Amino acid sequence: MTQPSPVPPEPLSAEGAAQLDAGRPLDAVDVLRRAVAAGEPSAADLLARAYLDSGSWHEAADWLTVVVEQGHVRFAGRLGVALAELGERARAESMLRLAVETGELVAANDLAILLRDEGRLAEAVQLLGYAAESGDELAAANVVELHLEAGNLSAAAAAAERYAAQSRPDTLVALADVRAMEGRADEAESWYRRAGELGALRAHTAYGQFLAGRGDTAGAERELREAERHAEPGWAYVLGRFLLDEGRLDEARRYLQISVDSGDSSARQALAELDGGDPGDD
Repeated sequence: MTQPSPVPPEPLSAEGAAQLDAGRPLDAVDVLRRAVAAGEPSAADLLARAYLDSGSWHEAADWLTVVVEQGHVRFAGRLGVALAELGERARAESMLRLAVETGELVAANDLAILLRDEGRLAEAVQLLGYAAESGDELAAANVVELHLEAGNLSAAAAAAERYAAQSRPDTLVALADVRAMEGRADEAESWYRRAGELGALRAHTAYGQFLAGRGDTAGAERELREAERHAEPGWAYVLGRFLLDEGRLDEARRYLQISVDSGDSSARQALAELDGGDPGDD
């Protein structure tokens, strides 16, 4: 019986992945660049993640431009994200559209943010609706949040009710956000809890912010610590902002710095506020 070929070891990629999982994307960049040079199959995707997670936008754009020009269009979405952060909005839109057209539905979420920021809300909603109907869970949740940001609660409610499904836990967070805005607090709390049980991407962060808004600081901190434990997107900034608002400055500084190191401009502004500077200064 023929034995399967052994999978070649990828020691540098494994080291870089461990650094990424430990929240050290800058440390991961150097080792993953060596992994790419060594031809390790997993290295390119990991290096793209390291660049983006560390906020190394120029380095990401320079490298990913070459990669996409070589025909690796699966990196187009990530190139679009880097270009958007650099303010190259036309190129970013082109790359994000390429990503969506070639089947990377998740890129629709980044493209929608770009369109929203340019005041093209109708296009953003239409794009997210297409992605949601095609099965992208983030798009289904984000179209609700887009309506909420625009102050259109009725449209947000309609979208939330259309897409909410326990098989797509992030949509339950969006439904909870709508119920909170409608003043249906008990129902909102129930959906936040259910979303957390099902592993929604930002369930604990959203629930913590909801509890903080109701004045339940102990409950809010409990949920935000859970967000940290689950490494939810943006957890460090939200926890740091909460601690800053609670006057726990030394604790806040630690988490805001983590977020700054990940390229979060909101965290940079909050850290400047903590230091008594002008939040508008870099």
